[in-house]
Amino acid sequence: MRENMEFHKNDIVTVTIEDMSSDGEGIGKVDGLTLFVKDAVAGDRVEARIVKNKKNYAYGRLEKVVEPSPFRIEPECAYHRQCGGCQLQALSYERQLVFKQEKIRNSLIRIGGFSPEYVDRCMEPIVGMENPFRYRNKAQYPIGTDRDGNVIAGFYAGRTHSIIANTDCRLGAEENKAVLDCVLEYMRRNHVSAYDETTGTGLMRHVLIRKGFASGEIMVCLVINFRKGKGQDFLPRQAELISGLIKIKGMTSVSVSINTRRTNVIMGEEIHTIWGRDTIADTIHMRDMKQEGCPYTGEELTFQISPLSFYQVNPEQTEKLYSLALEYAGLTGQETVWDLYCGIGTISLFLAGKARKVRGVEVVPRAVEDARGNAQRNGIRNAEFSVGRAEEVLARRCAEGEEGKADVIVVDPPRKGCDGACLEAMLKVQPKRIVYVSCDPATLARDLKVLRDGGYELRRVRGVDQFGMTTHVESVALMSRMEDK
Repeated sequence: MRENMEFHKNDIVTVTIEDMSSDGEGIGKVDGLTLFVKDAVAGDRVEARIVKNKKNYAYGRLEKVVEPSPFRIEPECAYHRQCGGCQLQALSYERQLVFKQEKIRNSLIRIGGFSPEYVDRCMEPIVGMENPFRYRNKAQYPIGTDRDGNVIAGFYAGRTHSIIANTDCRLGAEENKAVLDCVLEYMRRNHVSAYDETTGTGLMRHVLIRKGFASGEIMVCLVINFRKGKGQDFLPRQAELISGLIKIKGMTSVSVSINTRRTNVIMGEEIHTIWGRDTIADTIHMRDMKQEGCPYTGEELTFQISPLSFYQVNPEQTEKLYSLALEYAGLTGQETVWDLYCGIGTISLFLAGKARKVRGVEVVPRAVEDARGNAQRNGIRNAEFSVGRAEEVLARRCAEGEEGKADVIVVDPPRKGCDGACLEAMLKVQPKRIVYVSCDPATLARDLKVLRDGGYELRRVRGVDQFGMTTHVESVALMSRMEDK
């Protein structure tokens, strides 16, 4: 084959996939040109159609698997290539765990600047799932119409807002299909319109479904483009829909979320319960992690979850994740612990059983209300929660002296990582240990580099697979002051 061959859009090439990107795309080379091929896995030999050509690399669409990788499996979902959610479903689960372990490792080396040898000494084996399907306790389904004008529910195709009709996602609870079928049938019978993003018209925007895996309780929240009028229901023939939904086993709460804005934000801030309770309950156990090296066992915590609550979507792995964070914190019962970005207090309440005092901080007032309620519900009196930006509350309280000091800080920030001011505040406070719970290895590595440059050393790091079949991975890292070896 000719050297430096030029490729053009729609050219078909044959390529061996040698690696995978952090986004799950297969990577191969054709005549020196690096080619990224979605849906190809390491070890495949494939035919790919070039869809975008750059100077030194190109993107291709998988046309045919010429020779499958030994790690390729038959996906359970027929929509896995169209839907943007399950990037790794054609890869065996064992290799998914290898992929995620390497994703964390590579981020620490390339972004964090840690040496490979050092990372290998600190890094522990990833915690996998027993069953990487049916694990999500929350799903948000957009409602739309197909080409023939029929109402549909499903998920957006990758990097688009085109809905792939699918009411039975293999990652979600089995009850989701019954809920969606009920909503869609109600819409058809009563000529209820689906929301149109282009025009901003139509009533039904999304259906949020949450399930308490321990309690079996189910919540349905319908996101609607409607402002209630005086004396009116929120939905046409609302009682008919409710009567269908409450036949589903476990149904506990039905609500509507008012969202009339032209926005990609799914939930509105105004929530109205139209049947049942405002919240559902779920329980997290302090799982026996002896096989994982964790000494803490036997306790459980109950949480009340509203439509807007932040709550980890994989309850079984959450127990492992939080137990690991608790282990890394190394608590003896004498420490004051700060939990920054605390949400509804899930990690805070885990820590409270082993700490002298826990102080949670969260910028969302409703989440702090939920955290206080969860502490009271579980009889926990040594946890307090404050509303505000993490760095501001931390600096103000720690300036108060002994009552505000921080022996251990735990952070569980959003995907964008910690705010720079928050990292500066932590370094100023100088806790003995910092436990960082992360949902993005790249921002984790970036922030650990700042903490290392500020006098902390990475001691341990471990991945926890919260999101089987996807490229996402959670991780926990322990940093301690260099002088405290």
